[in-house]
Amino acid sequence: MTRRKEAPLDPFKRAVTLTTRSIAADSGMEVIFTSEPPGLTGKIARLPEPSRVPTKSEIAVIRGHADAAALAVACHDPALHQSLAPPGGEAREVFEAIEQARVEAIGAKCMQGVAANLAARMEQRYERSRFTEATERSEAPLPDALSLLVREKLTGQTPPVKARAVVNLWRQWIEGRARTVLDRMPDMLFDQDAFGRLARELLAALNLADQLDQGADEKSDDETEAEADAADAEDDDSEGERRAELSAESREESVSSEQSRDDSDDGLADVLDRADASQLPRRSEPSRPNLSVLDNPEAFGYKVFTRAYDETVNAEELCDTDELERLRAFLDKQLHALHGAVARLANRLQRKLLAQQNRGWDFDLEEGMIDAARLARVIVDPMHPLTFKQERDTQFRDTVVTLLLDNSGSMRGRPIMVAACCADILARTLERCGVKVEILGFTTRAWKGGHAREAWLNALKPPLPGRLNDLRHIVYKSADAPWRRSRRNLGLMMREGLLKENIDGEALAWAHSRLLARPEQRRILMMISDGAPVDDSTLSVNSGSYLERHLRQVIEEIETRSAVELLAIGIGHDVTRYYRRAVTVTDAEELAGVMTEKLAELFDEDLAWRQLHRTVPAAARAMRRKLH
Repeated sequence: MTRRKEAPLDPFKRAVTLTTRSIAADSGMEVIFTSEPPGLTGKIARLPEPSRVPTKSEIAVIRGHADAAALAVACHDPALHQSLAPPGGEAREVFEAIEQARVEAIGAKCMQGVAANLAARMEQRYERSRFTEATERSEAPLPDALSLLVREKLTGQTPPVKARAVVNLWRQWIEGRARTVLDRMPDMLFDQDAFGRLARELLAALNLADQLDQGADEKSDDETEAEADAADAEDDDSEGERRAELSAESREESVSSEQSRDDSDDGLADVLDRADASQLPRRSEPSRPNLSVLDNPEAFGYKVFTRAYDETVNAEELCDTDELERLRAFLDKQLHALHGAVARLANRLQRKLLAQQNRGWDFDLEEGMIDAARLARVIVDPMHPLTFKQERDTQFRDTVVTLLLDNSGSMRGRPIMVAACCADILARTLERCGVKVEILGFTTRAWKGGHAREAWLNALKPPLPGRLNDLRHIVYKSADAPWRRSRRNLGLMMREGLLKENIDGEALAWAHSRLLARPEQRRILMMISDGAPVDDSTLSVNSGSYLERHLRQVIEEIETRSAVELLAIGIGHDVTRYYRRAVTVTDAEELAGVMTEKLAELFDEDLAWRQLHRTVPAAARAMRRKLH
């Protein structure tokens, strides 16, 4: 029986897996490499899939994600965390960010290699952000700033260059109110309980005490003593179980993984064994809190006074067929000149997508068909390896794209016409290539509040009512509807009186939820907007950043925890301060080219590899031979 040939990256993946289990001191921990966002669920760590020829920095980032997951299993007690953490809102975000900084600081202080990997991971995270452009605290998330300050206090490592603007905006304010609490944190590094209570003191010093769950601090002395006795007994039992878990198999894995890491001499398990057992957190089944702003926005400080008058409606339900036909004809007439330019760009995108579905070849293999380009090598040295090639089918994943269009009043005129035309032609183009497309729009049913505001007035104006308008979410084309049946629906955007106000955060969450229900493997969400969320009725009775803060929370949730790929295009408005993957156009006429370009970048997954191979072919081939 022929033994299956090992893939070039298998040794690297195996070494990372063994090292992760060694640091976690848990041989049952599972490591998977995937295109989904990295993270930890239970004992399953998701790591980025490495490229075919990974760079040194890419390897460090992948190992950083692996180390972070392993440290969370080894040094974090989810049950204790849940008992100490605030129930929700910004206080919860800050508390979790501080605890993550503590867990990673333990690994960074114990092992230099882990410290370098975690630093590389953090550098990459902030490299993609626009925090360097932040000039106000409203543009600088407090959880990020505080976690970086705590990390600096625990490890002595300065924040990444791209994140220093965020830290500097908050540093004086935080240290002026909580310097003494920050100074005490290094002494509590190995004690999650004591550290968590310090974190609660920090929240109180930063005026976030009203969001704390006081129930955890109001236990009677008898309850506290009983829980302490039970915890001591549990510690004794769990300590014996923890040592028993390090069986011969896990010790062999530790030896293998230690040989694969050239930058650390001792595993974290050995360091923790030498530490005082009283300083170690209790071990229990690791997990991640399931609280999400997408599912429970009120837990994050975003309220809705009433949803009774919100609507999600198909475009054809808002006006009759004859009017839709007239509006579509008007759209075609107004945008006849633009149609040709967009069509040329769409054809270019179509050729790129179809080319990706063609067959390809894998070269420099040790078996297969003889590569004609390597005949000279075969003649000179018949025993020379890597002279064969094999034909393969290029993997083209099942994909769905959602175009989410801002239907606010500020888009009236040329911007909305250009957006409608671009969406129409791109939908037709992607459909030809087997990519399903959904076109959605968002606005409100009325100016200045509508029925929701009337209900608030009738309720005698309770303070801080939250969102105070009636949403209107419009489905112009569902993903399963063919383009020919939906094209006239886009004419609805030309209807006078349709475009009103925009509440972007809830629209983004709505579009995201529709994508998650799709069966396709790859999901792409493109937001097209011309400004920040604005609703006069809501902002007149809440804080001025109320809607913007919720939008940032939704974006952060999708970008860091969701498998949906999110990008944004701003028309005359800088959306790069909200989205990690974004571009701004100054004129609506540029929209067609930018939309096509960004979609092409997303689909061209092998672009970086081809550029690397053209630039440094010798180095790339040498690295491949080394990996073999």
